[in-house]
Amino acid sequence: MNGSVLSEIVAAGVAQITMNRPERRNALDRASYAGLIEAITAAEADESIRAVLLTGAGNCFTSGNDIKDFAAAAAAGEGPRVAIDFLNAIATTRKPIVAAVEGFAVGIGTTMLLHCDLAFAGATASFRLPFVTLGLSPEGGSSYLLPLVAGGKRAAELLMLGEAFDAATAAEAGLLNAVVPEGTALEHGLARAKALAALPPQSVALTKMLLKRGTAEVVAETIAIEADHFGRRLRSAEAMAAFAAFLKK
Repeated sequence: MNGSVLSEIVAAGVAQITMNRPERRNALDRASYAGLIEAITAAEADESIRAVLLTGAGNCFTSGNDIKDFAAAAAAGEGPRVAIDFLNAIATTRKPIVAAVEGFAVGIGTTMLLHCDLAFAGATASFRLPFVTLGLSPEGGSSYLLPLVAGGKRAAELLMLGEAFDAATAAEAGLLNAVVPEGTALEHGLARAKALAALPPQSVALTKMLLKRGTAEVVAETIAIEADHFGRRLRSAEAMAAFAAFLKK
């Protein structure tokens, strides 16, 4: 792993993957995405790993895409390919993924929860889907999955207005299993990951496959369609202006 992503065995059969740029609130740049893909791929290939625990360092999940890095990519004419590769990796892994969220879960920090099997957040965690406010568009299959779990009206509110929302709203919208006391999300996530790791692994994997079977094809298609629009928006005048304004703060 590179330093922006850490992977370690924290219990029998449980690999913890930690987004590790606390000085940037774990904002994800291209190196971070590459590290996440590597960690997920390694866990998937290791038969001794039965569950993955996903979290962020410094009491923060992730503040989303590193805007400076994305602006540089857009200026160079590059699309968000590595981010899409990460989303495809987390959406298709056979092993269960448990997310533990504290602090901020912004943008892809929220949409990736739609692909985690279980998710827990501290009571003061803050979520946001600021794609429209940045001149962008939804990603990660969220335009399909969020209406599916939250309902059309709530999904439109969260995706179109792009306003911050609290952990209770995230749970109500189907992004979380439970809201737990501040500072205990990792503890709760680890307990659930250990419980999953103790179960017959082939049965767990089969159950996950069956749960996702009805939506897997359309999720993959939606991720691809969203990625095309997102890449175009990334190079748009609206996005460039929004990035410039953000970087001046």
